[in-house]
Amino acid sequence: MSHIPANLRYTDSHEWVLDNNDGTVTIGITDHAQESLGDVVFVELPDTGRQLDAGEEFGVIESVKAASDLYLPLSGEVVAVNESLEDSPEAVNEHPYEDGWIIKLKLAEPDALDALLDATAYDALVSAEEG
Repeated sequence: MSHIPANLRYTDSHEWVLDNNDGTVTIGITDHAQESLGDVVFVELPDTGRQLDAGEEFGVIESVKAASDLYLPLSGEVVAVNESLEDSPEAVNEHPYEDGWIIKLKLAEPDALDALLDATAYDALVSAEEG
């Protein structure tokens, strides 16, 4: 059973979004996603200052099982990346909602957060996938 914090927003591609309440968000992959991937061995991070659109690929996460593209749930500018993942990619597995965050984004449209899934809707999505 995946851990799904109530204070986050989610995507159907299994990214989580934390509203930092200052026009920025922190983004990572969910507990469900890291469980599905297995042991993470590499995370490709975007350059800071890069402008990205919602739905655009912003990186790659590689595990012992597979490589998966990471897709941006919201448009904006990359203002920080979790550089510690270069040396410790396993943080995505160990603490996906804390030390395993991937990027911070300055939102182009703060209201776009409302279109993402809340914890209840994401839980229903995961339950349906797990069958």
